[in-house]
Amino acid sequence: HVQLVESGGESVQAGGSLRLSCAFSGSPLSMYCMGWFRQPPGKEREGVAAIEVDRDGAATYANSAAGRFTISKDNANNTMYLQMSSLKSEDTALYYCLTGSFAYWGQGTQVTVS
Repeated sequence: HVQLVESGGESVQAGGSLRLSCAFSGSPLSMYCMGWFRQPPGKEREGVAAIEVDRDGAATYANSAAGRFTISKDNANNTMYLQMSSLKSEDTALYYCLTGSFAYWGQGTQVTVS
């Protein structure tokens, strides 16, 4: 069955960068559009970025992420990434990767920006 495992979250200073990874197994990643959500402390989950299934991998971003975050997929290695730069304290959250259908979610990786 499909499994998603995030990694790469850690504590960083404001202005810093992080790259989150999402290891995908159980089915070819190339079949899925994918995305990242996050849940800040005490708040609802919110969408961050999404990437299409097709070869061009067109991406969309939440306003809060546009210009600072980049989502990408490596279908050959069944891994999705979220490159985050110019991090702000408001980016502090538990970050989840998921399939575009919302059927499959990872367990989350914590990002803390101070």
